[in-house]
Amino acid sequence: MPQLSPQLSPQLSMHSPVGDLTISSHDGHVVALDWGWARDQADDELLSRAKSQLEAYFDAARTSFALPLAPAGTDFQRRVWALMEEIPYGDTMTYGEMAAALDSSARAVGMACGANPIPLIIPCHRVLAAKGLGGYSGDGGVETKVALLRLEKVLL
Repeated sequence: MPQLSPQLSPQLSMHSPVGDLTISSHDGHVVALDWGWARDQADDELLSRAKSQLEAYFDAARTSFALPLAPAGTDFQRRVWALMEEIPYGDTMTYGEMAAALDSSARAVGMACGANPIPLIIPCHRVLAAKGLGGYSGDGGVETKVALLRLEKVLL
């Protein structure tokens, strides 16, 4: 699994309804999706495909991503992120439901959600608190989470 810092990885930036985004890849895998515009741009087949899929997602023309991912994290974080990837477009899970499925705690799941290096593609915005939205570590915070859930037609 790639462990290279995203700053040293090829990057491609794009405009989106939730702000500028930068996709980073390493060794044929998407390793990060960050808010903001990268100074140096590299366009390769994987980054172009990721950008195209994200654009289709924001146009409500794509409900899932088909990209090779390699998020750097602990074994537990990767288990949380794998479970997040199973949450269908337009659906949600609570931190508690995820914790029960992983034999863990809601707080640990929340911490893993906040550490997700590939938000949107690994849909941490689909994880909610038992009563309310919970947090969101992406740019714009909870307002961005609400915008993404509305895009997916989740009733709030």
